[in-house]
Amino acid sequence: MSVTARYGDPAATLGVTNDVLAVQLAHRSVRAFGPRPVGDDELAALIAAAQSAPTSSNLQPWSVVAVRDPDRKKRLAALAGEQDFVARAPLFLVWVADLGRARRLALRAGVALDAADYLESTIIGFVDTALAAQNAVVAAESLGLGTVFVGAIRNHPEKVAAELGLPSHAVAAFGLAVGEPDPSERAGVKPRLPQAAVLHHEVYDAAAADAHIEVYDERLAAYNSRFGLAGGWSERVLSRLRGPSSMAGRHVLRAALERLGLPSR
Repeated sequence: MSVTARYGDPAATLGVTNDVLAVQLAHRSVRAFGPRPVGDDELAALIAAAQSAPTSSNLQPWSVVAVRDPDRKKRLAALAGEQDFVARAPLFLVWVADLGRARRLALRAGVALDAADYLESTIIGFVDTALAAQNAVVAAESLGLGTVFVGAIRNHPEKVAAELGLPSHAVAAFGLAVGEPDPSERAGVKPRLPQAAVLHHEVYDAAAADAHIEVYDERLAAYNSRFGLAGGWSERVLSRLRGPSSMAGRHVLRAALERLGLPSR
């Protein structure tokens, strides 16, 4: 795939390219998988790539649970909005924002860890988890595997924590289904906003950036129509963020995080 598919624009070009960029530009969500399992060597490679991501102050505040058991995947699929592809994926990785490791370290050392109670520490946990997981995605796709992130794992964070035996001060941030893509799946590279809508030079220029949204709505609507979907980007954003009713239960996430030991002072 090329930059033209990434932007849905036949005139789009890049002045540089290499194998890594080619893998990244070809990224798409995969929700249909072949029967081949993801082997232990492949899993180890994904985690090594994840651990090569940047991490704030080398805190490394994340863990990941590899789930292959069919029954557990079915239960997680139910908790994640009844998304059956979670159960069908050969491997389901649950990425965990994990401040529990540091808490246990402090307990063994007999020292306070009061900074872990603040929002900044929780943000670091989620940001570092996302950076690690994205590294794993690029690694997976370089090996010919397909992936899709599953944010709905946050629909029921306490039930997911119980299913996975998570310790206190740890929460499942999102899931990642991994497997060999089924070539019969009807999907493609979804166009993104034009660079001019997201890239600012020196200062933020909202008017100039937002002027490119209309053409993107047209491009995304054209892409969607190829796969029997309707609408553009603006409609999706406004629908997804219209209010608590559109959040699949995640509007109470702050309280759940508190109960799981990730307070946000």
